Amino acid sequence: MHEMSIAEGIVQLLEEQAVSQHFQRVKTLWLELGPLALVETEALRFCFEAVARHTLAEGARLEIVELPGEARCLDCNARVAVTTRYSACPGCGSYRLQLLRGDELRIKELEVE
Repeated sequence: MHEMSIAEGIVQLLEEQAVSQHFQRVKTLWLELGPLALVETEALRFCFEAVARHTLAEGARLEIVELPGEARCLDCNARVAVTTRYSACPGCGSYRLQLLRGDELRIKELEVE
């Protein structure tokens, strides 16, 4: 379950930012997550809650902003929605797709005290 290491990394980043940005507690964390990041949302929520215990993020609300996946077909130049890395272009059937977005996993915003 790599969601545990992701949650640990998030809490570590929050602790580092608390020192440099001078805050004491995280109230809400908005996390952008694309479908191609290969992260199970509920597993991440569970792991974040466990890892955040006894840290500045304990009790913080985790808001996950789900982003769409999008690619450009290198054969027909169409912009297409994708949900997996090996999707085919719905227009021409080509598998030569260049990912434009959808593999994001980043902290978008924090509410802190």
